[in-house]
Amino acid sequence: MSGDNLASGLELMRRGEYFEAHEQIELAWREAPPEERDFLQGLVHVTVAWYQADRGRPVACASQLEKARRRLAAYAPAHRGVDVAAVLAQVEAAERLVAAGSLDLAALDLA
Repeated sequence: MSGDNLASGLELMRRGEYFEAHEQIELAWREAPPEERDFLQGLVHVTVAWYQADRGRPVACASQLEKARRRLAAYAPAHRGVDVAAVLAQVEAAERLVAAGSLDLAALDLA
């Protein structure tokens, strides 16, 4: 499995380039063995949630956050160099913001 696509995707997430991050992590997901796919799909859901928030789509954002939490939970506290516990904390904070009517996820320190 290519760690380059994952590393690139994570860097793009940190820079707030969510659509591009999604594309890179999806490439890693496509190449991954079955036991890694939920982890990578969870990260894809995170990036898509932030992307949907930027587009002003609360229902889509909330759906992606729920999927991310469900897929990533089994990989906490850390997996493949990713602090999954920290990502999950940000996902949960984002879920609270969205439930309160805000899509200002930029204030959260993703990845």
